[in-house]
Amino acid sequence: MPCPAATTGMDTDEDRATLTNQSSTPHGYPAREPHPIDGPGTSTGGFPIYAFRESLTGHEPQQGYPATPDYGTPGLAGPPGSPDTFQGSGLLGRRRNPFAVWLGLPLITLGVYPFVWIYRTNKELAEYDRRIEVNPTLSLLAFLIGWVIIVPPFVAAWRLGTRVRDAQRAAGVAETNPVLAFALFLIGGGALVLQFGINRIWDRYPGAVEGQQVPLYR
Repeated sequence: MPCPAATTGMDTDEDRATLTNQSSTPHGYPAREPHPIDGPGTSTGGFPIYAFRESLTGHEPQQGYPATPDYGTPGLAGPPGSPDTFQGSGLLGRRRNPFAVWLGLPLITLGVYPFVWIYRTNKELAEYDRRIEVNPTLSLLAFLIGWVIIVPPFVAAWRLGTRVRDAQRAAGVAETNPVLAFALFLIGGGALVLQFGINRIWDRYPGAVEGQQVPLYR
């Protein structure tokens, strides 16, 4: 008759299989199929990743930032073509405070800002409507050193007024009279009235940001 102690101490294949199953996961817990999201494996210490994720409540966080409006192709009143064609779209410029442009910033910068404004304004108008042909650098030089031969600054001031009018026409907004703008330039108020007019162009596209592609309506 076999001894009970000997029977208990026997290392059978069935016993080894049981121990192996109990040791298949940390702490001896039975193995569990991985959650389809997590895939195989568990987190540090054997705590399943899916158990942590499923314990979270609330809505999932939204990704990215709110999108800016997509203005797409020009409307029926605009020229034919897609936004990729030169007459179908342009880039939105920066909206500026007219009184800061006219008086505040020129005082702060000791007269330097008006030249910065002339360069940037010409550049933005050309980028908005590529039918407006202008070299911003040459326009700036006309104001900087054109006084030597008197005529260039007046020509540049007049042309800036006409460019603003042309851009307003492309946006389908009220147009600034270039004669009025030129007359005010002679007495130091041209930048004020032109900036008001330029802001009407950018306001035509609510929600759009500087540098965004927007359609031309005429």
